[in-house]
Amino acid sequence: MWSILLSSNTQWVLASTIILGIAAGLVGSIAYWKKQSLMSDALAHASLPGVVISFLLIGEKNLLILILGAAGSALAGSLFIQWVQSSTRITEDTAMGMVLSIFYGLGIMLLTIANRTAGGNQSGLDSFIFGQAASMVRFDVFTMLGLACLVILVVCLGFKEWKLYLFDASFAKGTGLSLTFMNILYTAVLVTTIVIGIQAVGVILIAALLIIPAVSARYWTHSFRWMLVLAAVFGGASGGIGTFISALGSGWPTGPFIVVTAASFFTISLIFGKERGILVRYIQYKLHQKEVHVRKVNTHPEAKGAK
Repeated sequence: MWSILLSSNTQWVLASTIILGIAAGLVGSIAYWKKQSLMSDALAHASLPGVVISFLLIGEKNLLILILGAAGSALAGSLFIQWVQSSTRITEDTAMGMVLSIFYGLGIMLLTIANRTAGGNQSGLDSFIFGQAASMVRFDVFTMLGLACLVILVVCLGFKEWKLYLFDASFAKGTGLSLTFMNILYTAVLVTTIVIGIQAVGVILIAALLIIPAVSARYWTHSFRWMLVLAAVFGGASGGIGTFISALGSGWPTGPFIVVTAASFFTISLIFGKERGILVRYIQYKLHQKEVHVRKVNTHPEAKGAK
């Protein structure tokens, strides 16, 4: 088992998925407070047609080109959501559901066509569905690692601006912060995180890596700063542990193991989280009951005798 860790390629893949998990946790926290967690799922599915179209155009699996194609497709999905929402009476969540299903259906159709072309079936495009980090070459790893670090840098350096943008947009606008620019930046980091993660986690499950660590962190703190830190820890740990487990088997998809690991952290947070965990809330409820009973006895001493 430990021989797997001695491989330099495995070490780089592990490093990239850990950094990806950290980036996903940070961006997912922003999406959580913006109440657009479903947006990550919609744009993840919307990226699939761009991946396949890029492959059909260049005829080879070049991760950087495929990422650019996925980004273009995801941005088209984002614009389509905004257009539907502004031009019709359709709500945002309905527009997201439409984009998710339409673009993903188109992507699967194109993927079927691509797999029937010469070399298409051997290209490994199917790994973009559920993710397969082990299939990444050194250039893929460096591309993913570099872009993930860029996302982390943007979120960390702009912490104060993100906080104003999310919690007090009016004050942010009054200080001269452009909300339009922040919306564009938010979409950019969200799309970047999605498209760099689809090779490792897959278009179906990358949304889970964006959503679950952020929700898990929410059970431990009310502070936005500490939520970012905890979400990054949960995301990074999920990426590293899930990738390591998937590397133990031959052809095991990475995405499901990463998501199951993230779900384990969520279960622990759901039960033991100090702010909103089930166990903590139960203990608080029991203490409150005891306090009410003591007050009742002190207020009405005869109640104690009656008992």
